[in-house]
Amino acid sequence: MDANELDWNRTLREQWEFHWNHQLRARLKGLTDEEYFWAPAPDAWSVRPRGRTTAPAQLGAGNFTMDYAPQLVPAAFTTIAWRLGHVIVGVLAARNAAHFGAPAASYETWEYAGSAATALDQLETQIDVWLAGVRSLGDAGLRVPIGEKEPFPEMPMADLVLHIHRELIHHLSEVCLLRDLYLHTKPATNGAAR
Repeated sequence: MDANELDWNRTLREQWEFHWNHQLRARLKGLTDEEYFWAPAPDAWSVRPRGRTTAPAQLGAGNFTMDYAPQLVPAAFTTIAWRLGHVIVGVLAARNAAHFGAPAASYETWEYAGSAATALDQLETQIDVWLAGVRSLGDAGLRVPIGEKEPFPEMPMADLVLHIHRELIHHLSEVCLLRDLYLHTKPATNGAAR
C-alpha cells in the first residue's frame, strides 16, 4: 500500500483503541475502592476528601482533591486514584477542552472521583471525547500546527495525538501494575476479585 493512500487518522486512533479495547479496559474492570485508594508506600499522594491532604497542596473543586506540590524532588509515589486523576484531567480533559470544544478543565477546577467506579466513568467519558475529537480532524487536521495551547505550538496535531496515546498507555499500564501489586500483597482481602 502506498503511504499516501493510508488513512493516517484511522491508524492513529487504532493505535490507542486496540490497546484500550484488547488490554487495558479488561484490566481496569472491577477496580475496587480499596485498590483505588491503596497507598503502597508511605506518604503516597492520592485523591482524598477535601482538607485531608498530607501533601503541600490540594487541587480540585469538589469534595475530593488531588495531592500536589510543584517540582517535588524526589517525586512522590502516587496511588491509582492519583494516577487516574492525572490521566482524566491533565492528559485528556484539559486537551479535550483546548482542542475539541469540551468544557474547560484543569487540575484546580476538576471534581475528582471519590470512588473507583466514578473515576472509571470519567475516564471512559474523556476517552470518548478524545477519540471523537481526533476523528473529527480527518487527515488534513493532523497536519495543522497544535497552536499556543501546547508547549510546542509549531508541531502538527499528529504529534499531540501520538503523545497523548503514549501517555495513556504509559500511565494506565502503571495503574495495572499497581493492581497486580495490590493483588499480590493483599491476597486475603482481594484474592478472587479478578
